[in-house]
Amino acid sequence: MFELSNPVLLLILCVIVGSTIATGIVVGKRLRARTGFNADSVGVAQGALLGLVGLLLAFGLSMAVSRYENRRVAVVAEANAIGTTYLRAQLLAEPERSASLDLLREYGDAAVALASVVPDTDVYDADVSAIRLLQDELWAVAGDAVGAAPQDTAPRLYIETLNEMIDAHGNRVASLSNRVPSTVVLVQVLGSAIALGVLALYLELIGRGVTTSLLAGAFVVLILYVSFDLDRPRRGFITVPNTALVSARAAMDAPPAVVP
Repeated sequence: MFELSNPVLLLILCVIVGSTIATGIVVGKRLRARTGFNADSVGVAQGALLGLVGLLLAFGLSMAVSRYENRRVAVVAEANAIGTTYLRAQLLAEPERSASLDLLREYGDAAVALASVVPDTDVYDADVSAIRLLQDELWAVAGDAVGAAPQDTAPRLYIETLNEMIDAHGNRVASLSNRVPSTVVLVQVLGSAIALGVLALYLELIGRGVTTSLLAGAFVVLILYVSFDLDRPRRGFITVPNTALVSARAAMDAPPAVVP
């Protein structure tokens, strides 16, 4: 589900839900043709199933929203860490100061690029690798700055913030991989399909027609689609905004606040 395009995902959900509804309607017609069949037992079963599916849908949607919010927070945290690191790099002595500022500008570009690509793709893996190389270069320059002035406050503060920036990037990458478990997704889809099939069967038994079944199916498909879309960063309609990272990178183009 996480790697499918929007049309394919929507089509699969519609086929699964539509198939069970159609099956329920066909079975309901055949059972209604039989004299003496009691529809009350089916009504009790479909009521219990719909209640259970409602809980499953709410649980899955809650998990997806929680992960989406974590990704938003991770982007803002990394943007703040990059901005703070850039400011503290201005306090370093030359030549580490210029080298760090140039590398941080490259790092900002890479962070913005990473926020714009689909996770688990070749482009995404290449961007992650590029950021790791920049982290190594930044750390090496920071080590030179501390080695040149081990007693100074600026290099030690810069090292601290640089470490926080690296940790923030790790948290953002981890948040992109933290998705709703596949077991929960499977239970949501199958449970919803079965419940809608039983609902269609019951409605056909009591002669209510197919309109209610189709409306219920469309509503459930919409909830499932939104739940899955929230958990697919940069792949669906609902994406994590990268405004904070773009703003942090744009601030680096201004003249440094501290001039040596």
